[in-house]
Amino acid sequence: MKKKILVTAALPYANENLHIGHLVEHCQLDMWVRAKKMSGVECYSFCADDSHGTSIMISARKRGISPNVLVAEMQENHEYDLKRFDIHYDHYSTTNSETNRSLIEEIFETLEKSHLISFKEIEQYYCPDCAIFLPDRFIKGECPKCHSQHQNGDSCDQCGSTYEPKDLIKPYCITCGSKQTKPVLKKTKHLFLTIEVFRNFLKEWVSLVVDSAVKNKLDEWLQEPLQDWGISRDEPYFGFEIPRHAGKFFYVWVDAPVGYIATTKEWAEKNGRTLEEFWCSPEVDIIHFIGKDITYFHTLFWPSMLKNTRFRLPSFIYTHGFLTVNGEKMSKSKGNFITVRDYYEGLDVNHFRYYLASKLDNSISDFDFNVEDFKNRVNSDLIGKITNLISRSAKILEKNFQNELSSSLDVEGEALVKRFAEVKDEVVGLYHERSFHKMILEVRMMAEEANRYFDKHKPWELIKQDKALAHQILSSVVKIFRIIAIYLAPVMPSYAQKVRRLFGEASWSFDSVNESFCGKKISSYEHLLQRVDEEELKKVFPSI
Repeated sequence: MKKKILVTAALPYANENLHIGHLVEHCQLDMWVRAKKMSGVECYSFCADDSHGTSIMISARKRGISPNVLVAEMQENHEYDLKRFDIHYDHYSTTNSETNRSLIEEIFETLEKSHLISFKEIEQYYCPDCAIFLPDRFIKGECPKCHSQHQNGDSCDQCGSTYEPKDLIKPYCITCGSKQTKPVLKKTKHLFLTIEVFRNFLKEWVSLVVDSAVKNKLDEWLQEPLQDWGISRDEPYFGFEIPRHAGKFFYVWVDAPVGYIATTKEWAEKNGRTLEEFWCSPEVDIIHFIGKDITYFHTLFWPSMLKNTRFRLPSFIYTHGFLTVNGEKMSKSKGNFITVRDYYEGLDVNHFRYYLASKLDNSISDFDFNVEDFKNRVNSDLIGKITNLISRSAKILEKNFQNELSSSLDVEGEALVKRFAEVKDEVVGLYHERSFHKMILEVRMMAEEANRYFDKHKPWELIKQDKALAHQILSSVVKIFRIIAIYLAPVMPSYAQKVRRLFGEASWSFDSVNESFCGKKISSYEHLLQRVDEEELKKVFPSI
């Protein structure tokens, strides 16, 4: 991996507030990027709101506001919610920007000159009541494969099949409220991107940029000829009108990934850098963090769009699974649909980030946010085993040694400090691999061993017989806690900031675990973290 890295998250859709499922990706990316920076890597992270499409147009219409007002409001909400969760982006933007418009027009012109754009007449569902052509997600009906009811226009949640909207049985429009108007097929002309010509290239490229589980699925798709991809939508549509094609607009999935480039350009112009330094240079790794549901777009359409342009292709695409709550898919009707704001207005952000890290790995498997397990892991591990190390030892250290650490350590304590510092490269490697759960397991075992060491020597009693030895044991425990806090810093940055204040340190790298701190003075201990509040937990997760 290069010494300069550009990282992006999939763009949240600017139609509603973020929920805790969104945090899987944003927290994962944030932990990974922070770990890279603590390893001395020049690493930048970018994101933006996905701000175009029919659903935004209709939502704005229902609220009696313009789409521009809606997307500006949602961008402000999304940025605020992410910051409250200690998620940092070097720049957060919107796809509804002039920068994005100019870039998608540049890419489209290159595609046209490469003879990759065709114009075809097709039949598409049209809602007479809404007076719009319907995107796939605005049509529901009976799945043509498994016959499940109320399935989306392009795929079935029950059997996982994909299909054309016109293959649905008994289709209906979902924008007409209770009427559920039956749409009619109507002829229209659209622009298409030819991607079959890239099939051999894509086979080779995806083998280099995705994990094996994703590659296996892509190999299935790439066995068959790739259909031309429709990249235009009819007016009325909220988005960018296609140059020289009046009344046709870029499909939201065309200009959305270009937002990765546009966001980089906006940041570069503000910081004395250039877009070309990142998106036109082989010296940079470009990494996308995405959910498994948008793999198709990022591994087939997006590289096909980029292939003949001046912009380089992504180096890696990291794909993750979905979050369930107590074993069920999040749903407002089930009472387990938790917005980001619902969570942080009642519970601690550090708790969530720690628990998420304890479950996250580099697979595409879904994982469960079990509320009881969350409470137990936070209270038992993060509070009882990790934070308790410093709360117990620092209080005795202040009362008897004025917060000053011993100039030397006892043999056992010194061996523990040395051993825990020596696993630095292993911890860094686990971050790099996105094996966050293994990293959490590693530091939890350190905390357990340190607690056994503390309890065995009972420094609160030992101090009466051998004050010097008690001082060494307390100092060893404090130093071990500092090492653990450094390892956890990417997971819990605001917690780490409090710990740094305790030790009088402005910043940490992973190499900071090797600093001695013997004989130095720490600040008076301040409470770092509360246990999970049972009443607040019930308010945030009312279905438990």
